[in-house]
Amino acid sequence: MSALLRSGAQPRPAPSRVPLAQALRGIGRLATLALYHELSLAPKPGLVSFVDNGSHEDMDASTFVRSLFGLRTYFPAISQAGAQGAPFAALERLGVAAEERMLAATGGINTHRGAVFALGLLCAAAGRLAARGESLAPDALRACLRAQWGSALQERAARAALAPARSKGQRAAQAHGLRSAGEEAAAGFPVLFDATLPALRAARAADASPSAALVHALFATIAVLDDTNLVHRGGIEGLRFAQGEARSFLACGGALRAGWEDAAWEVHRRFVARRLSPGGAADVIACAWWVEQLRSASAIWHDT
Repeated sequence: MSALLRSGAQPRPAPSRVPLAQALRGIGRLATLALYHELSLAPKPGLVSFVDNGSHEDMDASTFVRSLFGLRTYFPAISQAGAQGAPFAALERLGVAAEERMLAATGGINTHRGAVFALGLLCAAAGRLAARGESLAPDALRACLRAQWGSALQERAARAALAPARSKGQRAAQAHGLRSAGEEAAAGFPVLFDATLPALRAARAADASPSAALVHALFATIAVLDDTNLVHRGGIEGLRFAQGEARSFLACGGALRAGWEDAAWEVHRRFVARRLSPGGAADVIACAWWVEQLRSASAIWHDT
């Protein structure tokens, strides 16, 4: 400090916290941007991108863009609800209303239902932490989600497990003991925090490009996630096929080896041939991008 005074330089002011409302808007905007980044990512097996429609005949990239427009106010709103400590029932009402706007925007096509649920919950947790002035680090997000809404999520998952299955995918999931999206949330998103994020960080540490790291993490997610989207389209055999393809891709170096793009596109073609689309894994990748960006986006929380 004395050297600064002698030189006439002024010390840099300490960072100041931005208003909570601004932080909540930033949290929500990042969520929408996360879904856009997932859409723009390619190659990703069986999934819609700006390159092609993947395994889907009823939707393309423009369908997803319309969906994002319909959801643009949802993520800031659920962040605000989380900041206020709203009960799970209130979060669920926001999610149902968001789904209705999504379906209206897409003409009845389900593009982001899983993300409305998972990413919405994470936004609520981030909002709660922001309101308390606490860290938005991944471990803090997970702990907040469990502490604030874990019991309600467990009760919801238990009710769903006892309810009659309404689809082929649900019947197969129950028959084979697969973990549903609701159970994944009730457990604190173990695939996201224990598989996807570590794979993403490892790829970035190995100097993979941002997009290559996301593809690598996507395959790591497909390899372990009980993705009922795959079960719905291909039965339990489709899920096991997809998981095997992902593990083989990773065993050969994943997106960290030379020529990985060609290998990933080949997996994409095999998924399309079987009409397989790992939509659950796509939701997890969007969540992972959001978590990482939230951790590093100091502009959301502090002015510098």
